Amino acid sequence: MPRVGQGSIHLFRAAGIDIYLHWSWFVVAVFEIGSRSGRYSSPIWNTLEYIFLFGIVLLHEFGHALACRQVGGTADRIMLWPLGGVAYVNPPQRPGATLWSIAAGPLVNVALLPVLAAAGWMGRTLGWADTRPDAYHLLVWLLIINGLLLCFNILPIYPLDGGQILRSLLWFFMGRARSLMVAAVFGMFGAVCFVAYALWRGSSWLVLMAAFMLMSCWNGMKNARSLLRSEKLARRFGAACPGCGTSPPLGAFWKCNACGKGFDTFDTHAVCPKCGAQYPITMCIECRRSFPMDNWIAQAFSGVSAGDSADPK
Repeated sequence: MPRVGQGSIHLFRAAGIDIYLHWSWFVVAVFEIGSRSGRYSSPIWNTLEYIFLFGIVLLHEFGHALACRQVGGTADRIMLWPLGGVAYVNPPQRPGATLWSIAAGPLVNVALLPVLAAAGWMGRTLGWADTRPDAYHLLVWLLIINGLLLCFNILPIYPLDGGQILRSLLWFFMGRARSLMVAAVFGMFGAVCFVAYALWRGSSWLVLMAAFMLMSCWNGMKNARSLLRSEKLARRFGAACPGCGTSPPLGAFWKCNACGKGFDTFDTHAVCPKCGAQYPITMCIECRRSFPMDNWIAQAFSGVSAGDSADPK
């Protein structure tokens, strides 16, 4: 998955969210638009179809981002690239908050179904199938594309939305780490089946997507193992993350940006013991969100959450 800043172009900013487009999108767009020749009377319509396709993808990603914000998470970037879109969301580490942040994306596609169906029906009623066939076929194809994107995204294969929804539901009963492990393992089998289907279809794009799924499932399994190890760590009483409510582990899990030394920021009162650099803003090892040190102490006794801030790694 490409990262923002690595060959990405900033398109615009909306609702406090920066939209980026990866340079490879243009390369694939030329190929894909060319492969659709013959569907319309002019290549302009092929181009419009491809642009509207990613318009639907963008609305889908906005669904993720805005839902994440609604539950108190952070979401400020969306990247569009040839395989779709990525909303960089960080919801509170609770199953309900994560479930809503993920489910909101497919729900956007569900909401678009009647809108696009009504547009197609209106075009047919107005006789566009005969008088404006290109416009009518565009509406029909957008309805089909939106439906296919919805069906594909809700497949229970991690990291697709369906796989992450499955993980969020399991989280209620199995905990954060084990739910991720089960979803990743289940997704691994699903991705293998998808590889077989892609090879049977002879589609290089489907093979590439299946490879991305396998890689994501593997990373999910590694993250799950890391979370399982983290659950066994001794915890510090008297401090709790204002974001996820987890007590910080005992040990040198924080690294000084100035000298590179690892240290326990709660033991040293947010001061690097080697160079004396001060870090009043502390990142949670579990949810990766950052808060002032005082808020960690206050959370342990009052449960009052505070806002995000910057932090050393």
